[in-house]
Amino acid sequence: MALFDLDPVKRNQITHYTTGILENFYHQARARDVSPDLDIHEVRAYISDFLASEETDHKKIIDHVFGGLEKHAVQVTHPSYFGLFNPRPSFPSILSDLITATTNPQMAAWTHNPYAFAVEEYLISELGKRFGYSRPDGTFCSGGAEANQTAVLCALNFHFPEYLMSGLHGLDKQPVLYCSAETHHSIAKAARMCGLGINSVKHVAINSRLQMDVADLKRKINEDKAIGLQPFLVVATAGTTGPGSIDPLKEIGEVASENNLWYHVDGAFGGALALHSTKKAILNGIELSDSITIDIHKWLAAPMGTGTFLTKHSSILGSTFRITADYMPKEGNDFDVEDPYTHSIQWSRRSLGMRMYLPLLFFGWSGFEQTIEHHMTMGNLLANILVSKGWKIMNHSDLPIICFKGKDDSDNTVRAICDYVVKSKQAWISVYPINGELCLRACITNYATTYEDVRGLVHLLENARQSLN
Repeated sequence: MALFDLDPVKRNQITHYTTGILENFYHQARARDVSPDLDIHEVRAYISDFLASEETDHKKIIDHVFGGLEKHAVQVTHPSYFGLFNPRPSFPSILSDLITATTNPQMAAWTHNPYAFAVEEYLISELGKRFGYSRPDGTFCSGGAEANQTAVLCALNFHFPEYLMSGLHGLDKQPVLYCSAETHHSIAKAARMCGLGINSVKHVAINSRLQMDVADLKRKINEDKAIGLQPFLVVATAGTTGPGSIDPLKEIGEVASENNLWYHVDGAFGGALALHSTKKAILNGIELSDSITIDIHKWLAAPMGTGTFLTKHSSILGSTFRITADYMPKEGNDFDVEDPYTHSIQWSRRSLGMRMYLPLLFFGWSGFEQTIEHHMTMGNLLANILVSKGWKIMNHSDLPIICFKGKDDSDNTVRAICDYVVKSKQAWISVYPINGELCLRACITNYATTYEDVRGLVHLLENARQSLN
């Protein structure tokens, strides 16, 4: 028996014990504090003290690891976590991780796991069609940051094919790209990692609804062309991280077409609306894009690290990332397939598509639509209750993201209210600046959030206000 395997009896005992703990954690989400006490010294001592004990009892080892994750973490799966885009994973998506961790499909070469490859191929195709792409291509990736970097690389290759061999040094003009001040910072990070540099990112002004100002976009493109720069990419956002703004997708697409720019839409959060039969109209114009980011680990409730990059250009990923390696399997050369390692930034990676496929098998596409509908309903409920209590909504989002404050609240008051809610350990919210004013921000991130959870948050907010008087 191999050392790492343990014997079958012990495996069975440990598995049974662990699944009991996990089931209790999953079922009793509301029983835990949402926020931890933050003390890095305590956390480090928790680890070092246990290691020093040289404990060998497997149940105690499981208790130690799980206890650390339960006590020393914000519980993002709690229905009263109204924070960033961190979801409660669906139960089938959790099972998918157990299955793929055990079978360990290797997703570099398709011949190592044709089934897992075909699952992802199917999902990419179906997702792309829901965005209006006739012949979609794409790849699963680690999240929105990788997907956005993939977009920058594809755009560079599309406009400057020589970039793949000679790099930026071989270009006659400095490439520049455009995004709004509300665009996710992964775009700037991608520009840095691709060798473009931060100065190549041109920030377009935003309008009163915190959307990209199309007139300013046109103006900046013309100004940059006049001074010898080379515009090549514009990035719109469908659901900005702070206020949840959706840029004017159709108008931006038209500007991109007029100026021969690659048009990428970062729909990491809001892109999920494409799976809703009626609310997909909110994304009107996204079909004009060349590529799209959508994170399955946000609104669609997969475990963290499940992103997708979609594109209407069937050959761009291959031409951008294809490279040969003598040691890679060649059995697939006679088939109409593209090895994933030649199709994306990553080389070896896990089967991420299973995290969406298993929930799809359990609940169908209608299941995703229903959970989107529930999120929207809870978001509208929260906004309506806040207004009825005299709070002022500061953003104008079609998404379940609410930025708000008291009509006369100073920045210090906003921070104090946020601290009160977080330190209560009963809920979690954050702060975000809107037009220079600090606001409270609450986002529906959990398909299990109910009317009672929303009312509970408002009750906490009202208590916080009273405590400051």
